[in-house]
Amino acid sequence: MLAAVVQVLANDDVDANLAKAGGFVRDAAAAGAELVVLPEMVEFRGEKDQVPSIKSDIPGHVSTYFSNLAKELGIWLLAGSIHESIPDSERTYNTSLLFNRDGEEVARYRKLHLYDVQIPGRVDALESATIAPGSEVVTADMEGHPVGLSICYDIRFPELYRALANDGAEVVFLPASFMLFTGKDHWEILIRARAIENQCYMLASGQYGVDPRGVASYGRSMIVDPWGTVLATAPDGEGFAMANLDFERLQQHRHELPSLANRRREVLG
Repeated sequence: MLAAVVQVLANDDVDANLAKAGGFVRDAAAAGAELVVLPEMVEFRGEKDQVPSIKSDIPGHVSTYFSNLAKELGIWLLAGSIHESIPDSERTYNTSLLFNRDGEEVARYRKLHLYDVQIPGRVDALESATIAPGSEVVTADMEGHPVGLSICYDIRFPELYRALANDGAEVVFLPASFMLFTGKDHWEILIRARAIENQCYMLASGQYGVDPRGVASYGRSMIVDPWGTVLATAPDGEGFAMANLDFERLQQHRHELPSLANRRREVLG
C-alpha cells in the first residue's frame, strides 16, 4: 500500500486550512497514495480564546469535509487531529479520525497525553487547560491490517505503543505539531525507536513553520519501517512524502527477529 504523510502550516482560518490540507491530499492521491495522513490540529492553530468558536461536533463541518474527501478519492484518510466539542464543557478533545475508502469513520482517538510543559522564557504550554484527555487505546482494521492511533506528545510514552502492538498494530499513525526546540533532537529518534520496539510502520505527519501565535513546529514528516529505516522524509516546507508499506516484509521482520513473541507477559503484563 502506497502511503503519504502530509506536512502543512495551519493558521486560524478553518476553511482555508481545510482547503489547503485537502489540496495536498488530492495531490498525494493523484500520485498514487491509497493512505494519506494529515498533521495534528490540521483545521486550526491560533489563540486559545478562539477555540470555542471553531470547535466542532463529530459528525460536523470538519469531519464531514474529510469524510467526503476520502470517499471522493477512494482512499484511507487519517484526518490528523481536530478540536472536538465536549458537551457542557469549555474544553475540547484533541481528536484523530480515520476514514475508509467509503468515507466511513472507522476509528476515533482522543489524545491521551497532554503537553503540559512550562519552562520560563522558553515554553509556556498547558494543554490540559483547554483540552481534555482521552481514555482509550484505539486500534482499527485497515483491509486486514491492524492500525493504531496516537498523537504528537504520545510518542514520549512507549507504553502506549506497546499496548498498540499488543493489539496487533502493524501501522501506527502519529499526527503531530512537534516543537522545533525538541524536534531537532528527539523527533526522528523517538519515531524510529517506537518502530523498532514494536516492529511496525510509523507514519508521522507534522506541522511545519511558525503559527499565528509565534510557535515554531519542526516538520520533517516521515515514514519509518519496522526495521527503523526512514523510508521517506518531507523536506522543510509544506508538501508530502510517500513510501510503500510492505506488509509481507513486516511479517518477515517479526519472524526473523521475534522480539514481540519473546515478551515476558507473565512478568510485565
